[in-house]
Amino acid sequence: MTDITLDNVTKRFEDVTAVDSLGLEIDDGEFLVLVGPSGCGKSTTLRMLAGLESVTEGDILASGEPITDLEPKNRNVAMVFQNYALYPHMSAKRNMTFGMKSAGDYTDDEIEDRVTEAAAILDIEDLLERKPKALSGGERQRVAIGRALVRDPDYLLMDEPLSNLDAKLRIQMRAELSELHDELETTTIYVTHDQTEAMTLGDRVAVMNDGELQQVAKPQELYDYPANRFVAEFIGSPAMNTLPVEIRRDGDGYVAVGDGVDVQLPQTGDLDALEEEQLLLGIRPEDLHEDGANADTSIRATVSVTEPLGDTTLIHGEVAGTLAKFKVSARSSLRQGDTVEFGADLDRLHLFDDETGAAVYHSDRSLETTEQPLSH
Repeated sequence: MTDITLDNVTKRFEDVTAVDSLGLEIDDGEFLVLVGPSGCGKSTTLRMLAGLESVTEGDILASGEPITDLEPKNRNVAMVFQNYALYPHMSAKRNMTFGMKSAGDYTDDEIEDRVTEAAAILDIEDLLERKPKALSGGERQRVAIGRALVRDPDYLLMDEPLSNLDAKLRIQMRAELSELHDELETTTIYVTHDQTEAMTLGDRVAVMNDGELQQVAKPQELYDYPANRFVAEFIGSPAMNTLPVEIRRDGDGYVAVGDGVDVQLPQTGDLDALEEEQLLLGIRPEDLHEDGANADTSIRATVSVTEPLGDTTLIHGEVAGTLAKFKVSARSSLRQGDTVEFGADLDRLHLFDDETGAAVYHSDRSLETTEQPLSH
């Protein structure tokens, strides 16, 4: 079992900084997910952990020991790839065991025992003699995972391993990966661009953008208390709405006021410091209600597109020129061109700095108690 520390790790490719001063601690046995858009540095980070890319600056430690300059073969790390990387002319069993004797001091009996154990865990005992062309996508991915497990790695790296599977199989494999980790408790770092995958799999999720770590926290923490606008809009589907407002005093309290927006703010943060500030009001589509407009909360929108989803209807609209999304009843009568006033859940409001994007207020929690981003 191994804990991993990335201490201000930077990776540059000539004049391009792919990963910038990344500081991250991964606990022993933890399932940590790196998530972010394409080009954010998550796969480069994984390759540095594997030893496939050199580190420009900083250090990587495993159980307190520096491994920054170790060759991949000396790290006892296993990696599962997006494209499975199976040899087509070899059986599933041969794919799982290939290279084990050259990579470690294993006897034939040890190899056989490890294959038998991994196959039982992955439910592929009956597939070991088949070649990859005779296996489905999910079965090939199980073989690729089995190849990693038989080496009993100190830590396991997964680079978008489910992206080649169809939607139904991806959901099934997510559940199986979660069960597998619970059983093995191997320290796992998993890379994906799919925020749903990140939220359902990770003990914690690290959100990256432009090579920098934006926030690392438990999945629900990211959703409820995003550290900045990027995290707020990246985590959650549909994305959080951000509407320009000014903070004004209203009697003993404060309101967020903008074109088409008039929302009372619960006094849970230091709102005195925000008076007359130009900020962005963050509200998730699921926290807006078609029949909820009242004296405390009113957001006026013009419907541009309706998107039936079966259980709900997603409304695309404009709030004084700002695009926004709203979730309403599946049988809502709203149509293109309609003007409607929405109410908001006052316990689910957020305020972000318009320039830096940093969160300055969460309506149900003082910002001082919110887990902060681990980035410079």
